[in-house]
Amino acid sequence: MSKYQEHTKTELTFSDIHFANELLGAHNSNLARIAEATDTSISARGNTISISGDTISSTLAKNILNQLYGLIKDGYPVYPKDVEYAANVLSRDDGICLKDIFLDTVYVTSKKQTVTPKSPAQKEYIDAIRKYDIVFGVGPAGTGKTYLAMAMAVAALAKKQVDRIILTRPAVEAGEALGFLPGDLAEKVNPYLRPLYDALHDMMGFEKAADMMQQDVIEVAPLAFMRGRTLNDSFIILDEAQNSTSEQMKMFLTRIGFNSKAVITGDITQSDLPNDRASGLIEAKELIYGIDGIQFVFFSKYDVVRHKLVQKIIDAYEKQENRT
Repeated sequence: MSKYQEHTKTELTFSDIHFANELLGAHNSNLARIAEATDTSISARGNTISISGDTISSTLAKNILNQLYGLIKDGYPVYPKDVEYAANVLSRDDGICLKDIFLDTVYVTSKKQTVTPKSPAQKEYIDAIRKYDIVFGVGPAGTGKTYLAMAMAVAALAKKQVDRIILTRPAVEAGEALGFLPGDLAEKVNPYLRPLYDALHDMMGFEKAADMMQQDVIEVAPLAFMRGRTLNDSFIILDEAQNSTSEQMKMFLTRIGFNSKAVITGDITQSDLPNDRASGLIEAKELIYGIDGIQFVFFSKYDVVRHKLVQKIIDAYEKQENRT
């Protein structure tokens, strides 16, 4: 029998019964999640946890439990999703220290929820935004690119590091022409900007966000509205940048003024531009990658922080694209 197939039984005893109970979750639900993720059998009696499985799987489960317990002892509230994130991260690299990622508080929302990175790529992204004035976050939907950038922007505003936040997206006609949609121009472009409003309201609450928008401290506008402006003392987020044209991307990047920070996010596999129009995000990646002071951070399907099926859906589409 190979070492991989060897069946082992391991016991872990945690010193604090209160923290141990928090680790177990309601009705041992966290243990069930770890057992499923690691293909092991896990049970608990008091503050002692028993793990059964092959050597590699048992070691992984033990690592997850130990690191989550350490987070709880340090005051981090471990939610069911955090258990899944931890299993995902450590199954790919068991040498990672979860504290270095999960304890990096970016912002505390109006609902008192702590926004932190959940993967090494997200941690790299946050660190890049802190260090560089222009950061590109490139990768599939659901990897936290926009949400984390929004958290960093609101945090910068709260600390008075910037005077305003500017949120923008290309208003690309995907299926319906703007001219044929009902309403005035604001009502026509609003659906394109809705995800930015949603993230903003999640961070600050509706009333505070609305008040700041009324005072022009926060501006949400289509990318075309950025033309001719110089954006000083601002935190600027260009979302869905794969739908910007080459001309729009050049225009946006040259709007950035003094004491400003810009984050550009997008998924180069999801462009809604016509086939004869080049994506400004793809061109920017080719032209300015490697310029000192500009940082690119790349996300993968493993960084998806939505429903676990989203990762499988992305994988299925990638296989289809590889076949074609």
